[in-house]
Amino acid sequence: MKPIHLLVEERVRVEKSAAGLTGIGSDPRSQYLALEEISIQVLDSAFDSYPEGVLAAYLQSYLYMRQLELGLIPFTNPLES
Repeated sequence: MKPIHLLVEERVRVEKSAAGLTGIGSDPRSQYLALEEISIQVLDSAFDSYPEGVLAAYLQSYLYMRQLELGLIPFTNPLES
């Protein structure tokens, strides 16, 4: 399996590409959609460089975390139960 730093490089590639897009603005939904679109492009171009499913799972996890960070899905604090 490829070392984790190579997966992190793919994430950085997504983030840099999304940051370079114009017209996104500060709308969280638009930001997320740009990240999602670029993640798909990265997956299409690099999926065969990783064991089956590894890059897809990494990017899906990254996109899930970004949804939480952007406030697009609720986060339930386990300490407030």
